[in-house]
Amino acid sequence: MGLIEHLEARLGRITGGWSKDADGRPWPFRVAAFAEGALNGVQSFSTIGLSKHDLVSPSSGRKLRLELMAGERGGPGTDFLPGLLGQVAEEVVASGRAVLRGDVIGPRGPLVPGSRMEAWYAASPVYYDDGFTGVDLDDGHRAAIVWLVPVSRREAAFVSTNGWRAFEDELIKDDPDLLDLQRPELSLTGR
Repeated sequence: MGLIEHLEARLGRITGGWSKDADGRPWPFRVAAFAEGALNGVQSFSTIGLSKHDLVSPSSGRKLRLELMAGERGGPGTDFLPGLLGQVAEEVVASGRAVLRGDVIGPRGPLVPGSRMEAWYAASPVYYDDGFTGVDLDDGHRAAIVWLVPVSRREAAFVSTNGWRAFEDELIKDDPDLLDLQRPELSLTGR
């Protein structure tokens, strides 16, 4: 199974795509929109082709391949997510640095108007089956699927102070809908 088949098996069929930023500058990858996937009512977006770029792990120095994904349960963020995902992926390519589980990108102000979510948390795509976390590519490499979860400024600071394991414990405790860009902040009472 190739990358597109791997993504469509969980996220649904591709319904559209983007290859340029809002100013018309081409990206060195594409962003695809998916619908009618394994999660009912979720609009998903993923990079396609980011995995053609060698990215260096800041912890091990190894070269890694990855694709980024994000999604929303039918809210106003679906208009913004393709550009936001493309912006993060463009920065990743420019830096040459892999995004690892527990990394926080931002905060940079509300991701969508009226939202308390201002940053992205890099997570394993736990709302999907275990086989979704990685994919064998046609060129012989393996790519990780990194789920960008929207987080608030306070949640991003919590990750920075307490680490990703403590943050994921808080996620388990509060059990928020991580596909809701308008969700309330976590209680963060663990530390």
